[in-house]
Amino acid sequence: MTELEPKRFLTSIFRVAVAAADPELTIRSHLPEKPKGRTIVVGAGKGAAQMAAALEKAWDGPLDGVVVTRYGYAAPCERIRVLEASHPVPDEAGLAASRALLDAVSGLGADDLVIALVCGGGSALLPSPPQGLTLADEIAVNEALLASGAPISAMNAVRKHVSTIKGGRLAAAAHPARVVSLIVSDIPGDNPALVASGPTVPDEASREDALMIVAAYGMKLPDAVMAHLNTPQAAAPRPDDKRFAGNQVRLIASAAVSLEAAADEARRQGVEAIILSDSIEGEARDVGSVHAAIAREVATRDRPFRKPVLILSGGETTVTLRARGKGGRNSEFLLAFALGIDGVSGVHALAADTDGIDGSEDNAGAFADGETVMRMRTAGIDAKAMLAGNNAWTAFNAVDGLFVPGPTGTNVNDLRAILVR
Repeated sequence: MTELEPKRFLTSIFRVAVAAADPELTIRSHLPEKPKGRTIVVGAGKGAAQMAAALEKAWDGPLDGVVVTRYGYAAPCERIRVLEASHPVPDEAGLAASRALLDAVSGLGADDLVIALVCGGGSALLPSPPQGLTLADEIAVNEALLASGAPISAMNAVRKHVSTIKGGRLAAAAHPARVVSLIVSDIPGDNPALVASGPTVPDEASREDALMIVAAYGMKLPDAVMAHLNTPQAAAPRPDDKRFAGNQVRLIASAAVSLEAAADEARRQGVEAIILSDSIEGEARDVGSVHAAIAREVATRDRPFRKPVLILSGGETTVTLRARGKGGRNSEFLLAFALGIDGVSGVHALAADTDGIDGSEDNAGAFADGETVMRMRTAGIDAKAMLAGNNAWTAFNAVDGLFVPGPTGTNVNDLRAILVR
């Protein structure tokens, strides 16, 4: 272990985890049978363009279609049109993209096939407010959800009831064509209906559930949105709707697979690896404190795992906004973690979003060790105050602790890797 450079080691773990979710490696084994009629491709998410490019290489018949991804995340495609829109705040380009996807599946017949390429980030990229609501209303909903601290399942229960494309509505618009959804899951528990708010996969959450979630988290939504949610027209299609009969859902990549690949890579480099869970949720700073307690116990008492060891976890934490600082859920997790291991030697950690972006800045996450808080203090940064102000990006930027790999082309949620030497 003495020859291991922690940042280099942790970066290698991240890259192997991302590679395990590379659509070019995973999509080929999940292709549907070719139809008698046309093959239309639609898709949305931060990795949708890379999925489209991989599908073009793997599919030897005719196809066309359109996908939407985040600005700067496009990949070259020959037959599938790639659109770009704003994330995490929806914009007019996203509105146009939603219309393009709905247009692409309209007028299809029973002999036609729709291949839906869906991954994380699609919710913001597909704004499509119902009649009577505006893009501004949908942006307000999105901002309220992101600030609420609600888990992703609750967020998507609300989102799909304020949309004409989410909650299975895109698949319903394609009826009677068969829809096969190829999904890269960034959702704890890998429920495909929650990825990108399920444009082609309905779930059981009802309009009444959405209203209860709004009340439970104290969300302040526009009056027009609340009026819409209180009408039967807001109800999303149910999973037993006959329009979905014959459709298929295929999970082509997930956090679980990527964490196993990361663990195998650690062992290949001579470090035992433990996976805590691939579906951890909760407030980012609280999850960070718990992970710090585990790391301290290993570092000081060799329990519950013997060192050297790599502790891995995945899932999607949430951040309740208390101020308007710069950050994201991974950097906030890691700042709480850094405070929890302050002064503990031999502990090094990386927390990063596998899509390459944590929050709205250009970093995927950050690195921390037992001296991170001390370095912040030397730089004039009060780590506790930064955490209180949701300003983790600023704190790690001050000590050159940000991790900036760039867009990865996939998204299987967050990766937390803690090395105890």
